[in-house]
Amino acid sequence: MTNFDDRERAFETKFARDEEMAFRILARRNRLLGEWAARAMGLTEVEGDAYAKEVVRAEFEEAGDEDVVRKLVGDLTAAGVETDEAKIRSEMAHKEVDARRQLMGTE
Repeated sequence: MTNFDDRERAFETKFARDEEMAFRILARRNRLLGEWAARAMGLTEVEGDAYAKEVVRAEFEEAGDEDVVRKLVGDLTAAGVETDEAKIRSEMAHKEVDARRQLMGTE
């Protein structure tokens, strides 16, 4: 019975670690995305940092990426930056790769 219990604990630990890493990657991706959008809108460094944090918080409004995409499209359009949902999603995919590389390099 001990081997089974050990394997179960190991699986649960790995699952928890994987879920934590996925959350960290998502948060980092959204921060990078917020920084990208802030530069596109011409925000100062301080404003850009605050804006990136807003984008990270936007992720928690609803499940999935729709809340972040909606925020970025709205904010960029309001700032006079020509964009659309496809461009945001493309940049989101690139930033996810960057976030994964950054976090995997730290572990």
